[in-house]
Amino acid sequence: MNFSLYIAKRYLFSLSSNNAINIITIIAATGVVVGSLALFIVLSGFSGLKDFSLQYTNIFDSDLKLYPAKGKTISFTQAQRQQLNKVTEVEAFSEIIEERIFIQFKGKNDIAYIKGIDTNYVKVNPVDSIIISERWLTPDRNEVVVGYGTSVKLSMGAGDIYNPLEIFVPKPGTGQINTLDPSQDFTTEQVVVSGIYFVNEDLNSKYVFSDVNFARRLLSLDSTKISSLEIKFVENANENSVREQLTAIFGDKVVLKNRIQQNDALYKMLNTENVAVYLICTLVMIIALFNVIGSVIMMILDKRKNIKTLFNMGVTLKNIRKIFFLQGALMTVLGGLLGIVLGILIVWLQLQFEFIHITPTLPYPVKLKAINILIVFATISILGLLAARIAASRVREKLLN
Repeated sequence: MNFSLYIAKRYLFSLSSNNAINIITIIAATGVVVGSLALFIVLSGFSGLKDFSLQYTNIFDSDLKLYPAKGKTISFTQAQRQQLNKVTEVEAFSEIIEERIFIQFKGKNDIAYIKGIDTNYVKVNPVDSIIISERWLTPDRNEVVVGYGTSVKLSMGAGDIYNPLEIFVPKPGTGQINTLDPSQDFTTEQVVVSGIYFVNEDLNSKYVFSDVNFARRLLSLDSTKISSLEIKFVENANENSVREQLTAIFGDKVVLKNRIQQNDALYKMLNTENVAVYLICTLVMIIALFNVIGSVIMMILDKRKNIKTLFNMGVTLKNIRKIFFLQGALMTVLGGLLGIVLGILIVWLQLQFEFIHITPTLPYPVKLKAINILIVFATISILGLLAARIAASRVREKLLN
């Protein structure tokens, strides 16, 4: 066994004759364990919150979405549709018409976005799990599905055929308003609310789903015009390959965005928060590691006679420094591993028994991820080795005099 490592282990695991040093060592080791435990739990909590936040947006966000590079619409011809059907890595695609609208129900009004969808939309996005009242819309009918927030704001239920929802959209033209009769500048349609969906607070008031042909008629668009194209991949599809094939079909008239790019602001916010909390916890761990430095320095002073003996026996000053460096390194690495193990246990218990709740029905979301284990271990190891190096550097020739 390596001589320096053997002595370092003896110093770490054996009690000193000085109780104060024993207490300082226990406090330092506890600080390392608690610091790594807290960092792992925080990272696991943010991983859970990130997935929890994104699972709702993913309901309305496809694997890949095609937008017009300029303007609000693009042409989607029959030839392009046939070419897209031949792309083997595309499982399904849906034509979308989207525009801002004004809605009114029994004197109450609101602003939303109409989202005209075709029959393939349910193959691209899992809408069946979000309907909380009545049913999804039927194609080729004047029906819409509205969000829970919109239904509450307008005091509107689903399935009321005697009280239709009114939709207003400005007519395409010169942009001048008819001052004598402004209503002549709007296209108006009455629709039945066939169902109500619930996703989250933001999306519940954003979209009004309708049949794509109804949306085209409302916006006076021809059958080849679409606002976007939502695409679902087959399992294990190569995104870059699909992008290349779509670019060959549509040219530079479109912009392609994957699920992350469709929510780039949300992803940036979540990642920024994650980094900020990691840095704060790392700062706390740095403060805790000052205890390790103090503990090793106190051990150096306590073992001064032993150091002189080792030096007189021929052990070099470099190897003596190595003893205390290894002692500090062992304290931080082993303490970090213990903290990670305890953190994994706590996170697993939360996943299994959900003993911490945000609300009475919503358990706090956490997620076990290997990357979090590596981050915590790397952080505690790097900082611990640096702390041990600083403490071991206090072994100098004047201690031998």
